[in-house]
Amino acid sequence: MSEARKRGRPRAFHAGTAIEKAREVFWDRGFEGTSLDALSAATNLNRPSLYGAFGDKQELYLGTLAGYRDDSLDALTEALDPSLPLAENLAEIYRRSLAIYLSGETAQRGCFLIGTATAEAIQHPRVRDMLRISLEAFDTRIEQRLALAIERGELPEGSDPQTLTWLASSVMHSLAVRARAGASREMLEALAKAGVEMVCGPKRQD
Repeated sequence: MSEARKRGRPRAFHAGTAIEKAREVFWDRGFEGTSLDALSAATNLNRPSLYGAFGDKQELYLGTLAGYRDDSLDALTEALDPSLPLAENLAEIYRRSLAIYLSGETAQRGCFLIGTATAEAIQHPRVRDMLRISLEAFDTRIEQRLALAIERGELPEGSDPQTLTWLASSVMHSLAVRARAGASREMLEALAKAGVEMVCGPKRQD
């Protein structure tokens, strides 16, 4: 490592922490709206250190997307606990999603992936690939749980797990977009409940 790079990087530098701080900036400002000065201030790294640690701005942005995807996959796996009924699984997915989507210091931020990567996907092929791969990974986890639900009789025999997965995912994406647009929690929770019922059927009254 060069002496210049040693001087530019703080002793307490940690790549994971820097990526999390950079994600907050990208989330609020978008990729194009985020300046290197803003990233430097958030991560406490000067420009040479940013380039040395992460390459260019797009590389850093892709790193923030990958980290968000991995965190989301972990949360999704927990929410899809097969020891619980499918309806509870889906309700938990939407509950956790809304806890994120409704957060933000100045406004509801929605989903980091949907809110920022979709805007950059046309101009940046690597961002488009990251978006596609991430959505496919989410769908795979959900489809596996739905296939198990069909085997167990939680869903009618002959149900198409792939189509139901697209429906469940579409509700989640709609929650993200509507939250970013300022929809109320009440409206979003009603949409989430309707999504669970569309996939699992209306809740039975005992």
